[in-house]
Amino acid sequence: MTRSFEDLVAEAEAAPMEGWDFSWLDGRATEQRPSWGYQRLLGERLGRASAALDVQTGGGEVLAGAGKLPPLTAATESWPPNVAKATRLLHPLGAVVVHDEDEPPLPFGDAAFDLVVSRHPVTVWWEEIGRVLRPGGTYFSQQVGPASVFELVEYFLGPQPEEVRRARHPQDARRAAEAAGLEVVDLRAESLRTEFLDVGAVVWFLRKVIWMVPGFTVDAYRDRLRELHGRIAEEGPFVAHTTRFLIEARKP
Repeated sequence: MTRSFEDLVAEAEAAPMEGWDFSWLDGRATEQRPSWGYQRLLGERLGRASAALDVQTGGGEVLAGAGKLPPLTAATESWPPNVAKATRLLHPLGAVVVHDEDEPPLPFGDAAFDLVVSRHPVTVWWEEIGRVLRPGGTYFSQQVGPASVFELVEYFLGPQPEEVRRARHPQDARRAAEAAGLEVVDLRAESLRTEFLDVGAVVWFLRKVIWMVPGFTVDAYRDRLRELHGRIAEEGPFVAHTTRFLIEARKP
């Protein structure tokens, strides 16, 4: 039996938000994965490193699942519930978790790490990345690209200006890395199909990824959400496209 709008929305509003684990969406949304396999590549690089830093680790899930950590491994995170979750997950693996507000400077000395990594950082402080990397060290990151899931964003906010749609372009990341004195050795991007199978998945996603529709609440967008519920019931999943890019840069 098809579940009601109110039931789906209430369930999504009550769901937990801590960590960076999207398993709540299993069976309710699908997202095509980038072909390069970030976690596998991350594991290879961690295996060659002696000191690594994971910036904006979330709940530590990606780092914890990447394999054996270097002898010295640190992770930063700004949101207190995530700091607690990452600490529980990463301390047994030998990593220290540091509460950091994602504003420069990073709480580490110069040339402290030979590997700095980050999956889906909100902001990249390239000068700080360069400062904490040792000469010959590497920054390795998978990031959200331009106009990611904008079919959903524009459903709620309307058409966005070109400068907003273009934000987070991989070529801008290249220029910023080079301006910070780093050499970009790999840069690739993909557009990936994403499907939301019910309105509860949309509510949960927008509660989790808070920068997509700033200030999102069910009450503020109840009419649009109800229309979306009807649309999914009549036409099938709501289709959007995520954009991702992989960037690897070295410090000379």
